Amino acid sequence: MHRVLVVDDDVNLTDMICEFLELEGFAVDKVHDGPGCLRINFEAFDLIVLDVMLPALSGFEVLKRVRQTSNVPVIMLTARGDDIDRILGLEIGADDYVSKPVNPRELVARIRAVLRRTSSNAQIPVNDLTVGEIRLNSASRNAWFNEEKLDLTTAEFNLLEYFLRNAGRIVSRDELSSAAFGRQPLIRAVDRNVDTLVSKLRRKLGPQSDLDQRIKTVRNIGYIYALPSAQQTEVELTSLSNER
Repeated sequence: MHRVLVVDDDVNLTDMICEFLELEGFAVDKVHDGPGCLRINFEAFDLIVLDVMLPALSGFEVLKRVRQTSNVPVIMLTARGDDIDRILGLEIGADDYVSKPVNPRELVARIRAVLRRTSSNAQIPVNDLTVGEIRLNSASRNAWFNEEKLDLTTAEFNLLEYFLRNAGRIVSRDELSSAAFGRQPLIRAVDRNVDTLVSKLRRKLGPQSDLDQRIKTVRNIGYIYALPSAQQTEVELTSLSNER
């Protein structure tokens, strides 16, 4: 049984969410403010549902402090249509988001999707995946840059793994969204979550001078993770962009 912590100052909403999650087979605990959340042992939970608007301490600040000590998956509850909240949450380290007013069935589906991404590979022993100076292990869900362990959120790890498995191939934003979040973008014209996540991943993969050489932007299409010795890839990429 997965254990979920719900953090929201709306008592009625929290009770409704907890009741629904319990009916779906989850063990649930709840707190109603940021300081109360920070007094809890995060490692006792499989996932946290965290509201952005909390008294005393905002959900963003709580998430920052959670990420200092834990990689427990976090789903943020945000105001409907507030893209800024979504992007900021992803930059800080959220794994997904659900808009308010909350649809309990959607929340359960998102929780299960995040839990699948974080736990399904742990039972399957696999060899390390190495591309250049980046090494990744899907079983332990750890990644290293020149043997220095990378501090990645669930979505960032999913994105990096997809890039490495498709190194040298142009991948679309739709593919990356599906790999990172388990879904396609909701609104193609304004949903910049993939670009935000790629930007954050780039910063974690090495010095600024190396960023453009590792994950290249392909205008109007998506991205390509360049193979270490693939100067030819750059030539082909330039040629493809010119043709378009």
